[in-house]
Amino acid sequence: MLRVRDLRVEFAARGGGRRAAAVPAVRGVDLDLARGEVLGLVGESGSGKSVTALALTGLLGADARVSGSVLLGGTQVVGASDGAMARLRGSRISMVFQDSLSAFTPVYRIGDQIAETVRAHRGLSRRQARDRAVELLDLVGIPEPRLRADAYPHEFSGGMRQRAMIAAAIANDPDLILADEPTTALDVTIQAQVLDVLRTARRETGAALLFVSHDLGVVAGFADRVAVMYAGRVVETAPVDELFARPRMPYTLGLIGAVPRLDAPDGAATGTAGSAGGTGVAALVPIPGSPPPMAALAGGCPFAARCPLTRDACRDAEPALAPLPAGPGGGPAAAAPAPGPDSPGGGPHLVACVRAGETAGLAPQDVFPVPALPPAPGTARPRAERAPILHVEGLVRTFRLTKGTVVKRTVGAVYAADGVDLDIREGETLGLVGESGSGKSTTLFELFRDGGPEEGTVTLLGEPLGGAARGGGRRAVREARGRVQIVFQDPTGSLDPRMTIADIIAEPMRARRMPREEIEARVPRLLRQVGLEEAHAGRFPHEFSGGQRQRIGIARAVSTSPRLVVLDEPVSALDVSVQAGVLNLLQRLKAEMGLAYLFVSHDLSVVRHVADRVSVMYLGRTVEAGDVASVFARPRHPYTQALLSAVPIPDPARERARTRILLAGDPPSPTRRHTGCRFRARCPLLPSLDAGQRARCAEQVPALAPHGPDHVAACHWARERPVV
Repeated sequence: MLRVRDLRVEFAARGGGRRAAAVPAVRGVDLDLARGEVLGLVGESGSGKSVTALALTGLLGADARVSGSVLLGGTQVVGASDGAMARLRGSRISMVFQDSLSAFTPVYRIGDQIAETVRAHRGLSRRQARDRAVELLDLVGIPEPRLRADAYPHEFSGGMRQRAMIAAAIANDPDLILADEPTTALDVTIQAQVLDVLRTARRETGAALLFVSHDLGVVAGFADRVAVMYAGRVVETAPVDELFARPRMPYTLGLIGAVPRLDAPDGAATGTAGSAGGTGVAALVPIPGSPPPMAALAGGCPFAARCPLTRDACRDAEPALAPLPAGPGGGPAAAAPAPGPDSPGGGPHLVACVRAGETAGLAPQDVFPVPALPPAPGTARPRAERAPILHVEGLVRTFRLTKGTVVKRTVGAVYAADGVDLDIREGETLGLVGESGSGKSTTLFELFRDGGPEEGTVTLLGEPLGGAARGGGRRAVREARGRVQIVFQDPTGSLDPRMTIADIIAEPMRARRMPREEIEARVPRLLRQVGLEEAHAGRFPHEFSGGQRQRIGIARAVSTSPRLVVLDEPVSALDVSVQAGVLNLLQRLKAEMGLAYLFVSHDLSVVRHVADRVSVMYLGRTVEAGDVASVFARPRHPYTQALLSAVPIPDPARERARTRILLAGDPPSPTRRHTGCRFRARCPLLPSLDAGQRARCAEQVPALAPHGPDHVAACHWARERPVV
């Protein structure tokens, strides 16, 4: 269906004039897709994945120069006229973009935009196109499709918009669907729904699917074959089972080893066996350094500067993508038959590495150095004997909804937090998880809000946070709050671009009126502690990579020796290879400085790796909590079970064998005070209950009940169901 040969993309250098050298983005990519086959395209940011996908559709800008051959069912795409590409796009080739809100026109109804796609290529009447749009919305699981077809994009949730975009992509039964990071910004439960819709789209149309993603777990369970890109080239490609079981390119080994795994046994080493969680002593496998600038590529393997296995031959010439060498450890190079829509992929195992014949059987930790992480001080003592850091009970926070400009009147309320319980002890990491809108961020900011909570109690370092404290009590509260620091999700937005990193790190210390001499001595020490160079103290944030900027934010947070660090999605914006280094850094700082962490994340694999305990939130309430090993191995609440079942595992065989618990729809609106169990409208357990049991769910709010030494769940009919 698709045959790509020697695809090259260059962009004109900005501000360099007509004679300036072009910057390469894609350098000789070869790809093949059969009908019904899914090819996963993975790699770090800047590796050329999205540019490759856009080049196949002719959607690159005027400053892009594209060469090579792209045959779509025998039709040449490279060099085709605008008219020819307009006839191909939407009919034979379609695309699902990462940002669904930007991809839809905000002033047109969803149904009209899907109908427009049909009318442009099939010549149907307005009524026929409208009926087709409703049919497609129903196919991708949009409730009340005829009614929702009249809604505007902003009236859809993120998951519903992504499903509507898939509906538009399959409207004309295309031959090829390009999906560019279609699940990146979605909650894990919504991600599972979107992947299920993509499987339906593939089955209904028989289209080939190019799936671009940085999530190796998603690729493991969804793709037939995988192509790994680095510095604009494919450096390894193989059937999905082969690639994950026997990776040969050191870069591929590093990517696999950097992924935290939900199925990791406690105390296990990282790599193909997974990383440990709960103990706080296991490390992920980080890939050192950063990808080279594309404009500065020289001869030799572009990964050589980051590869521990580099030798002189690696720098002499860039290795070609070739079959594994024959002989011991080489493996067969013959191609397997092309797969059908429901079968695992086939094809040869190709590697661009001069040492591919020597890497057979190596695990990621055999190639890349893995730091040893000591346990946090004090964690050897029983939890009950450790000093309490934070205790939250029954936290409530409501925000008013107002209407009017000059005279505002209250028209409703948002119940952002409505019964949150948290407990963190010395040297402990508590993971706070839940879908978007569950109240996680509201809970965090209650720690920094002036005055006390609306309802409930918040005790920080032994001091209750409340508006009634006066005199010495208020000073004690201020002192307690001064021992809490935060690391934000977006390292670019949280660092002042006008300040040097030395000033950024020193700012909290100046606010606490620490002596200048002490500040000047601590800044270089903090830079070394987070893995940055002292000589870079005078640089500005834009001169650093995303991972380095997050390290600067961490150095700033720990500069005042806090007792508790709040981490709000600290690695969600980072590549998996960079994420591994940041997570290892957090584990090391926790041990060296005796920190406690409140770690907010939507990635349960990351929480499994870093946290000692976990608290699960749904619609403003805590629904399950306990030690990581107990909650992840024996979840009791149906919501926790659904979350865990939706988390992908980077093991194709295990991923295909797992049973998904797909939740219906999106979480209910927090603008309405719900009676009974808030989860019942989406609960997969509810249909199996009798009328009396369902009535109890509708009328009575379930309380947190014990299910083990350190395990509570808020469900009337809690039952153990291992899902990992």
